[in-house]
Amino acid sequence: MARKPARPATLGDLSVFSGCAHLPLAEAVAGALGVELGKRELERFPDGECHVQILESVRGRDVFVVQPTGPPVEANLLELLLLVDACRRAGSARVTAVIPYFGYARQDRRASGREPVAARLIADLIHAAGVDRVVAVDLHSPALEGCFSVPLEHVTAVPLLAEPLRRLALGGNCVVVAPDLGAARLADRYARLLSLPVAIVHKTRISGREVTTRGVTGNVDGHQPLIVDDMISTGGTIEAAVRALAQAGALPVTAVVATHGLFSGDAAERLAAVGARRVIVTDSVAPPTAIRLPIEVVSIAPMLARAIQNLHENRSLGDVVAHA
Repeated sequence: MARKPARPATLGDLSVFSGCAHLPLAEAVAGALGVELGKRELERFPDGECHVQILESVRGRDVFVVQPTGPPVEANLLELLLLVDACRRAGSARVTAVIPYFGYARQDRRASGREPVAARLIADLIHAAGVDRVVAVDLHSPALEGCFSVPLEHVTAVPLLAEPLRRLALGGNCVVVAPDLGAARLADRYARLLSLPVAIVHKTRISGREVTTRGVTGNVDGHQPLIVDDMISTGGTIEAAVRALAQAGALPVTAVVATHGLFSGDAAERLAAVGARRVIVTDSVAPPTAIRLPIEVVSIAPMLARAIQNLHENRSLGDVVAHA
């Protein structure tokens, strides 16, 4: 007997859940999809253990769990794993982890020999929890795809972030600057969208907080720098880049742009001290509050909703996919 063709998925079969990492983003994604955020219970036992319970049926449904794994990384990662396992054991047909910011992405190789490849370990844990597919936004390195044994959809917020930069660059003498060699390809993508030249700061990392620079490749003398990177963590890389650009004759930095604004420790104060007049980030992690820094937040909720709907309907992700 001929096998009947599978019934195509419909939007009514879709469920969106979230942990506590960034509830407003998950709610915005669900709202853009026209669905309610899935009901779940998440609590901590007195000894610190995390307990998760799904409070509605997900049997046979296409489930998307929206959870960035930013600070506190371990707590948010564990919530993601438990939510996925709960959905899988409750009979969901497919579970996709939507990870707007992927923690441990910088630990994708061994630098000294006696250390873990943490990115691979985290990818293995996500697979072990029962994830069928991962959606991530502007990973620190595209090579991270090799860490995953499940399909990884690498989407990008660069076109969204380029729009406010386009307004800033009008009539100016701007140059797109990569604050280190790792951001060179990213800077090239911004430069192509904005039709601007590129410069690269040569950086050497001393520690997780401190870096030093060894000059700038590209003409920045008399130009207005637009510094672009995938993330702002401690602010050390941006701080060093601003100082190197000033020594090379650049004008004050027009804007600092990054997909992921972690702003760890005194990052905001460091950026303010070097004269960052405008900082543009997305809401891939919860935006910082009560810091004295001019931050503009661009929402990625519509982009994530479009990616989720296309995946759910087995259609191409098209213009949201990150390209080299």
